[in-house]
Amino acid sequence: MTDGGKNLSSHGRAAVLALFMVPVLLLADAVLQVHIDMLSGPLAQKNEELLLRSGSMLKKISLGYDSLLADIYWTRAVQYFGSGVQAKSMHYDLLAPLLNITVTLDPQLMIAYRFGAIFLSENPPGGAGRPDLAVDLVRRGIAANPNEWRLYQDLGFIYYTHLKDYQKASQAFLEGSKNPNALIWMKVMAARVADSGKSLENSRLIWAEIYDTTKDGAVRRTALIHLQSIDAGIALKSINEASENYWRKLGHYPTSMHELRLGGFAEGELTDPAGYPYVMGSDGVPQLNPDSPIVLDPDQVHPIQ
Repeated sequence: MTDGGKNLSSHGRAAVLALFMVPVLLLADAVLQVHIDMLSGPLAQKNEELLLRSGSMLKKISLGYDSLLADIYWTRAVQYFGSGVQAKSMHYDLLAPLLNITVTLDPQLMIAYRFGAIFLSENPPGGAGRPDLAVDLVRRGIAANPNEWRLYQDLGFIYYTHLKDYQKASQAFLEGSKNPNALIWMKVMAARVADSGKSLENSRLIWAEIYDTTKDGAVRRTALIHLQSIDAGIALKSINEASENYWRKLGHYPTSMHELRLGGFAEGELTDPAGYPYVMGSDGVPQLNPDSPIVLDPDQVHPIQ
């Protein structure tokens, strides 16, 4: 047989194999969807996770459809995460395996690293509560995409917000700032975190950057919740300082926000980001209105410190 015949024969076998494998991959995806759907019901089983630990095998048999299959698995990860948030789940056991298989199939799929890290690091029920796995995912992304400075931003965010490791957070921001395409914001954050560690102002700067740059609705809502919580914390801290000044000047604490304003120690409506007025607690300590939907983030510095 001629070389041309051999090549034709090889192409023919590849075509037949492709026709066989693509339906197999689609069938595997359908089975995966069934398993994910089962996780929201009482029939979930731990051994279902085994289905998701074959990223390298799927890559080998994908016959060049790596990116397509990665998109499918990323969609499945989002569906799985979304159903967990809706059900207020405290466990997201399949989230990390789904993300790992996604980036194995397509190491350049930035959305899987960036949003996946937020899904992993947020506390339940809004996330998996596994910032350690989020760090692993982002570092994997950096290794595959060293010029993507935003991944360093995400790494610094995780170290800063969830792991409280301000030295590593500063290092991540600084390393990312060396990229000529990085925003000056990165170098500013590296200096601020190294200098002052955790603060409400630093936290707000990070969440505001996420809110302003993301196009994902779920991530944007998460960022807004944190921003409102931080803004309320900053306001309560300021009101508490005014209350302390009131005590130092008049010898007793104000019993209401109205009294604080009458004394000339505060101005304006003194309402939280949701529009609810702050209230004065015992010993002049300001508090959120009991009817306010805002919850002070336990990860943030206490507002009166």
